[in-house]
Amino acid sequence: MRLMPQIRIESVKGQIGMRTNPATQTIEQPKPIVEIQQLPAEMHIERRPSKLTIDQTKAWEDMNLKSISRLVEEFAQEGRSKAMEGAMRRAEEGDELMRIEYGGNPIPGIAKRNSERPEASFNIGFIPSPFSVKLHYESSVLDIQWTRREPMIQMEPQKPVIEYEPGKVDIYMEREPSLKMDFVNLEV
Repeated sequence: MRLMPQIRIESVKGQIGMRTNPATQTIEQPKPIVEIQQLPAEMHIERRPSKLTIDQTKAWEDMNLKSISRLVEEFAQEGRSKAMEGAMRRAEEGDELMRIEYGGNPIPGIAKRNSERPEASFNIGFIPSPFSVKLHYESSVLDIQWTRREPMIQMEPQKPVIEYEPGKVDIYMEREPSLKMDFVNLEV
């Protein structure tokens, strides 16, 4: 019996291998250099204090507790006034006595008038009199002035620090391909 001739083919597939090194990247951002200078604000305060004035002069006068200069002034004024009244009265009495020739007796009338005193009258009185103490008040004044100072800011930005290492891919033949052929049952 005769065998059929055969071709035997044996193949091995090639296999590729890959080695990868991944890429690495680092980013560092340094903080900016900042310098801030703030001068203090200036404040100026001007104050005029309040003032209370109390004048009790009239109240003291109502209680007959006057200053010496005031008493001297009043007595001098009263003396001048009384002297003028006395001079006027004597002039009138002199005129009456001058007219004695026309008849009448003016001397008893003059004597009667000079001997009588005026009747004193008194009504309700308050010592010291109302509103005799004078008050005057000036409120205080407060003036505040501010001088504001702007801050001085200096800033220097920093560039980022970037480090990059690219990745690598190595491709190699892990298994070489092969093809083997055999011829069997060949007769010649």
